[in-house]
This record gives sequence, structure tokens and C-alpha cells, in this order.
Amino acid sequence: MARPNLALPGQPRSTLATVTSLLPYLWPKGDRGAHVRVVLAVGCLIAAKVATVYIPLVYSHAVDALSPKNSFVVIPVALIVGYGLLRVASAGFGELRDAVFASVQQRTVRRVAVETFQHMHRLSLRFHLDRQTGGLSRAIERGTAGVQSVLRLAVFNVVPTLLEVLMVTGIIWRLFDWRFAAVTLAAVSVYIGFTVAFASWRVHFRRTMNDVDSEANTKALDSLLNYETVKYFGNEAHEAQRFDDAQRRYETAAVKTQVTLNMLNLGQAAIIALGLTAIMLMAANGVQDGSMTVGRFVLVNTYLMQLYQPLNFLGFVYNTIKQGVVDMEQMFRLIQVEQEIADRPGATTLAAHRTHGTPGAIVFDDVHFGYRPDREILHGISFTAKAGAKLAIVGPTGAGKSTLSRLLFRFYDVTGGRVLIDGHDIRDVTQSSLRAAIGVVPQDTVLFNDTIRYNIAYGRVGASQAEVERAARLAQVHDFVVRLPEGYDTKVGERGLKLSGGEKQCVAIARTILKDPRILILDEATSALDTRTEQEIEAALRNVSADRTTLVIAHRLSTVVDADEILVLVDGRVAERGTHASLLARDGVYARMWRLQAEQAAVDRPETEVIAAE
Repeated sequence: MARPNLALPGQPRSTLATVTSLLPYLWPKGDRGAHVRVVLAVGCLIAAKVATVYIPLVYSHAVDALSPKNSFVVIPVALIVGYGLLRVASAGFGELRDAVFASVQQRTVRRVAVETFQHMHRLSLRFHLDRQTGGLSRAIERGTAGVQSVLRLAVFNVVPTLLEVLMVTGIIWRLFDWRFAAVTLAAVSVYIGFTVAFASWRVHFRRTMNDVDSEANTKALDSLLNYETVKYFGNEAHEAQRFDDAQRRYETAAVKTQVTLNMLNLGQAAIIALGLTAIMLMAANGVQDGSMTVGRFVLVNTYLMQLYQPLNFLGFVYNTIKQGVVDMEQMFRLIQVEQEIADRPGATTLAAHRTHGTPGAIVFDDVHFGYRPDREILHGISFTAKAGAKLAIVGPTGAGKSTLSRLLFRFYDVTGGRVLIDGHDIRDVTQSSLRAAIGVVPQDTVLFNDTIRYNIAYGRVGASQAEVERAARLAQVHDFVVRLPEGYDTKVGERGLKLSGGEKQCVAIARTILKDPRILILDEATSALDTRTEQEIEAALRNVSADRTTLVIAHRLSTVVDADEILVLVDGRVAERGTHASLLARDGVYARMWRLQAEQAAVDRPETEVIAAE
């Protein structure tokens, strides 16, 4: 059974390395507000623990004061009031600590999540094509939840508990003798050692749960995104079976995780019981021989019960932290994945919009490229698209046409040669300015599951309603939109599936018009449409191409007859180039493709006429 492809470079990170990666977010440079809050929270933590360790002392003195002396019992009002105040102080400083640290914790979670999200967008197209989006999203989701767990539990539960252990051990040694302190410290050490060792052994069960959870999530996401395909082939039962297989493996891993947790809890309880029994026997002997008062007996019992309560919780805390660290590990490994495509130091900026400059001139100079080192796709491609010209690229499937547009957009870097815009090697300009200067109308337009207004305005975030409507008019889609009951507020559905192919293409054209790029790529923008719909949006395409350098990647030759130059690609090489008329006169590859498409159009035309008549 295939597993989700989340393999990342490098080895799995250690717990220390993962936690260390979190520290810069907890103490961000230049954020004095966060620094002050952390210091105040630590101060409240110490104050709460000091109050906590004094509670049993005051309590024991109150017990001794209430012991009958000469048949008289004096009510120790001051001690009882002090006891109450200490409990209030312990709880109050603890809550104040959490309140002060809350904003630091949530801001840290936000910063980690946003940085991971931004880094995912900075990674190359190759990275995203090699991995499954459902698994990545789950890794980020679990990672941010893990950050919350580690901050909430490690910083203000583990550290305070260890501090309390040291303080209580010192007080017991001071008030009693070294034997009590030794037994206490030994029991605590065995407890912590057992917890750490056992929990570390359980980590691989959690990792297995994460892997299977990612797989199940990916399968569910892929199936739902391809809802229509599932229905076309009647494979609902098959999809349910695949999902159930992943859930069954998750069930097995989850059961193992729970059973081992029960074993851990049982061992912790046994250690606590043995330590408490030994201390109580020693204290009882002290009361019997008169070396200890009843108040001291109560004191040692109260201290141990007070100490073992957070220790008992420490088992849960440690397990939660280990799980959180495992969840954080993959997210931090994602952050450390190096960018394949990065801006060079001192990269220049291209003029982005048509209103800010002339149409861009494009040059491919002896370009070589392969998606894999052992399989080259483009073999020395060279051509020039002059500013404002329309250059068409045609050829059979697999010739490398769409690869050219990916290189121009710098989704990948060339392995040989260079690509220039306005005389600048695109590797020497910033990616943001390069992509701002290029607009794309793809063959398969994918829209966001939002309104038509949002999808058009995505071309220039912050555009006004008037600008959106102007772009829609130029794209020949405004009249269609206003006839809808909700107009521009109409939801387009997942990937825009509520709209027809032609309607989606017009929205994509409007989005590109609003972007106002200097260079336009029409990547088989009409090949998926019927002839009638294609003719309807040709006017929109002419509007968006006006005064721009246009690169047309086409399968249907009838859409490129007006191009200033046509390149014919075959097996990653330029087989022919020229105008439509000159290529027909040459009677080569282009002419044969033209004749084949003309014959097919002649066959299809009578069928179309019959359908129209019906």
C-alpha cells in the first residue's frame, strides 16, 4: 500500500534540536514586550512555587498548635489565616503566570505557523509536485498544535515541578534528616527515569500514528477533490476501502499507544506508592519514639502528597510533550528544507505592470532543461519575442511547450543557457517582480472556493469594485455575472466547479487583465473548450493581449494564425519557425498538423450542425 510522500531531506531531528528550534520564537529579537512578559511570567512562577512549599509548613504548625496541651486547645487564628493566604497566593500567582504568558504563547504559535506557510510558498514547484498536499497540511496542523503543547506544559509545568522537587527535598533535609531527603530524591529520580525511558520507547507508536493519519487525510482529500471522477467510474466503495485501510492501521497504532500509556501509568503509580510508604514508615517511627510531633508527621505526608501530585501529572505532561515534539519535528524539518529557487543577493527589480513600462522582450538563449538529470526535455531552445509581439509555440504533446512557460515563470531554473526579459537574466531579478510582470491564462483554470469578485480581484489584491467590473467587461464576463442572483457575490464552488469551462476561462482572463502584466502567457487557454465557446472568448483574449508581449502555447493551430512568429517544437527542439503562411508553404511539420486538424474539423462540422438543428 502506497504511503503519503512526505520524505524530507536530512535525518530525523532529536528532541533537543526540535525544542531548541522553538527558542528564537519564544524570545524574538527586538520584541521587548515579549521579553518583559516572559520575565514576569518566570517571576510569577517562582512566587507561586515559594507559596506552595510554605503551605505544608504553616499547616503543620497549625496541627501542632491544635494538639491538646494541659487539656486546653488554642485556635491558631494567625496560622490558619496565613495558610489560607498562602493557598490564595499559590493559585493567584499561577493564574497570573498563565495570563501574562498567554500572548507570548499564542504569538509564538502564530509566528511558527505563518513562517512555515510562507516557506511552503517559497519552495519550488518540484517540491510540491513530489509531495501530497493533504499530508503537508496535516504536518503543519499537528506541528502548530505541538508547539502549543510544549509551551503550555514544558515551560510552566515541567520546570516548576523540578523546582518544587529541589525545594521540597532541601526543606525535608533541613527539618528532618538526610535519610528522608535521600528516600524522597531516590523515589523522584526513579519515577522520572522510568517515565523518560518508557515514554521514549513509546515515541515510535506516535510516529506511526502520525504517518497513518497523514495517509488517511491525503486519501480523503484526494477523493473529495476528485468527487466527479469517483462518480464517473462508480468507485465509491473502492475509495471507502482505501480510506478504511488507512484508518484500520491508525486504529492498531492508536490501541498500542493507549495500552502502553496504561502500562506507564501503572508503573508510575507503583513507584509513588513505594516511596510514600517508605517515608511514612520512617515518620511513624519518629512519632513513636518522640523525635517527631504529629504536626511533623502531617508535614512530611503533606509534602510528599503535594510533591507526588505534580509528579503524577508529570507523566502525562512528559508524554504530551514527547508527542508534541514528534509533531513539531516534521514541521521544523519543513522549515529547514532549502529553497531550490532563490533570489540572488542584489537581485534587480523588473517593471511589473503595463502602465509602468513597455511590453517585455523575451529571449531564450540556447536553453537546456530536464526535470531529472538523466532525462533532458529541452535541447538548446533559442528564440526571441520582441516587445509587444505575439509568439506562438505549437507541437505535439510532450514536445516541451508548457515547460517553456514554467521556465519563464522561474518555477525551475534552466540547466543550460539562459532566459532573458528586457536583457536581464531572470535569475538576476527578484522572483516577485518577475512574476508580477507575467500574466498566465492556463488551460485548466482553478478558482478559489470563494466569490466571483474575490477570484477576479485576486489578480490585484485590494482592487476596487469598479476595477473588478471593468476587467470583467473586457473579459466578456460582466453581463453573465450580473444575471446571476447573487451577482459578483456568487460562490464558484470547489476549484470553480459551479462554473462552466468557458465561464471559468473568462474569470481567469478578467483576473489577468486586472493584474495588468507586461507579458502574457496563454498556455493552451482554449484547447479544453468547444469551438463555439472558444470563438466567444477570442475577443476577450484579444483585449488582454493588447499592447503586451504574448506567448501563446497552443494545440489548435487556428488560434495562432495571426501570430508574428510560430515555433514548431518536436522532441524538445525547434523543428520549424516562421509565419503561418511561410510554414504552410514549407510543407513541413506545421503544414501536416494543419491538414490533419482541417480534416478533423471537416468531420466534426456535420455532427455539430446536426446537434444544432436538434
